Amino acid sequence: MAAFAQLAAVGRGINTCVYVISIFTMCEITEQRICIMFCFKIGKTATETYQLLQQAYGEDAMGRTQVFDWFRRFKEGRTSVGSDPRSGRQSTTRNEEMIAEARTIVRNRRRLTVREIEDEFGISVGSCDAILTDDLHMKRVCAKFVPRLQRQTIARDLFEYSCEDVQFLKNIVTGDESWVYGYDPETKQQSSQWKGRTSPRPKKGRKVRSKTEVMLLAFFDSEGIVHHEYAPDGQKINKEFYVEFFRRLRESVLRKQPDKWRDGDWILHHDDAPAHTSHLVQQFLAKHGTAQLQQPPYSPDLAPCDFFLFPRLKKVLKEHRFEATEDIKRNSTKTLLDIPKEEFAKCFQQWQKRWAKGRELC
Repeated sequence: MAAFAQLAAVGRGINTCVYVISIFTMCEITEQRICIMFCFKIGKTATETYQLLQQAYGEDAMGRTQVFDWFRRFKEGRTSVGSDPRSGRQSTTRNEEMIAEARTIVRNRRRLTVREIEDEFGISVGSCDAILTDDLHMKRVCAKFVPRLQRQTIARDLFEYSCEDVQFLKNIVTGDESWVYGYDPETKQQSSQWKGRTSPRPKKGRKVRSKTEVMLLAFFDSEGIVHHEYAPDGQKINKEFYVEFFRRLRESVLRKQPDKWRDGDWILHHDDAPAHTSHLVQQFLAKHGTAQLQQPPYSPDLAPCDFFLFPRLKKVLKEHRFEATEDIKRNSTKTLLDIPKEEFAKCFQQWQKRWAKGRELC
């Protein structure tokens, strides 16, 4: 302030004020506030003061609103250029006692957010974050989806239902869709054969599936095929098609299994393909009161179509060539209808055993 007084004696013209302000080229706010006080005392207006600060500090000058606010404060009699004390939490809350308390609460309630911890302790968000990350070395992570746990739960529930109700398995109608090809080469297991120690290993050329194919949709129960059909050429298995398919499936259940239809106890089982789980399909099934059996994710071994029906069907058709789609449909239908009734009953018994095995997985 002594420097200001000495400089003020030189003159009170605007050039002198610019010279005074330009001496303090540092960008600290306190210096600019002192300059504002100086300009106020020598009779400058707030606008003139703002212009002088712009000339002296350039881009580092205080904003117009701040300059006018401090000019008003000095006009009202303020003599200090320091900042007003701010209310709020102190930064001294990050201590050993607080860290220990935070560790106890977070371990007991691991889903607390930083905001909830802030309200719990009455400390700032920054202090909470520092305690959790720097002192406790914690980080917030999402729960990992483990399909095996869901598989275990579903398999256990289904096994218990089948043990409590002897009619449970008999009421299930299960099915899915699959491609059937005009030519499907045999698998490596099918081509295996016995050979002696000195006999050469059998060889075969690489073969590929034909481009002629049809989409088969088949549903069955413990007594046999309930309904099957082939999708039109070029038809995508989307939600609209699947709703219409269920209309025809319901008619087949009514015609072939009148007891199940009359009692209303039949249960539908299919996998979790997008077309099967779409809102349109689920709305249709709920509207008609059709109960559904849940399929564990990533578990084709718990789907009868995957471990029984389609492998059995395709095993018979492999290495046979069908030139037209009608030949594929005719032979596929014949193979389906030739499966003995006893095989379907064994399939459902095996399905129950697979549930029992699935519920024991850790």
